[in-house]
Amino acid sequence: MSWFLYIIQTKKKRLYTGITTDVERRFEEHKSGSAKAAKFFRSDKPHKIVRIENFENRSEASKREAEIKSFTRPQKLKLCKLKA
Repeated sequence: MSWFLYIIQTKKKRLYTGITTDVERRFEEHKSGSAKAAKFFRSDKPHKIVRIENFENRSEASKREAEIKSFTRPQKLKLCKLKA
């Protein structure tokens, strides 16, 4: 089973990084505000997926997630090819 790292840009231009086995399903969960949605989105709704990376297993996806979460905002914007 493949694992994916994804980055979502919110309506207020904030960035959220996560991992999942199904990016579209997870994005819809975040958008719907369901109990499975990340608490991050309670104050700022998801707008669009700005990056997806594919990994062979959860361990590799989790390592990359931790790496990206340590990035500064400018580094994340550059990674996603977004303007400040």
